[in-house]
Amino acid sequence: MTTAAARGRGATIWLTGLPSSGKTTVARTLEQRLRAEGRRVEVLDGDEIRRFLSAGLGFSREDRDTNVRRIGLVAEILARNGVLVLVPVIAPYEASRQAVRDRHTTSTTPYLEIHVATPVDVCSERDVKGLYARHAAGALKGLTGVDDPYEPPRAPDLVLATQAQTPAQSAGRVHALLTARGLA
Repeated sequence: MTTAAARGRGATIWLTGLPSSGKTTVARTLEQRLRAEGRRVEVLDGDEIRRFLSAGLGFSREDRDTNVRRIGLVAEILARNGVLVLVPVIAPYEASRQAVRDRHTTSTTPYLEIHVATPVDVCSERDVKGLYARHAAGALKGLTGVDDPYEPPRAPDLVLATQAQTPAQSAGRVHALLTARGLA
């Protein structure tokens, strides 16, 4: 595929991992790089989407599945219309992520799953939103990866160990994957 053709091709880049693993930081860093290259890019941040598109949903397995499928629908629509869509969302269940992948496959829209595989102890140290501290204090139950399940991807397109690299290095690895797949 030529560079010009790649510039018009959209894709969903789904970044899944534990809370405070670095998903959003990597997505925002990659967003800046892609925009500087003249690409159409949208970030569908899980926290922002939950406040608006999925307002009223809780954190039961069913509600989490509904949230992921809604985000997947929006991502697929944007991606099939030429936008690179970066989706930093916990998405703890394999079945929900597979449903999103299947939707993309049906519409022949590229979908890449990135596992931001930061260990829970590192995530707990980062604790960007104070979730781990609230959990430790007994003020929060159902924390993904601690007392609620997180099913790591079985066959992600890329695994990032954000504890061993800078956000720019992690974003660079995702960009290299996009380039290798003819999407950058």
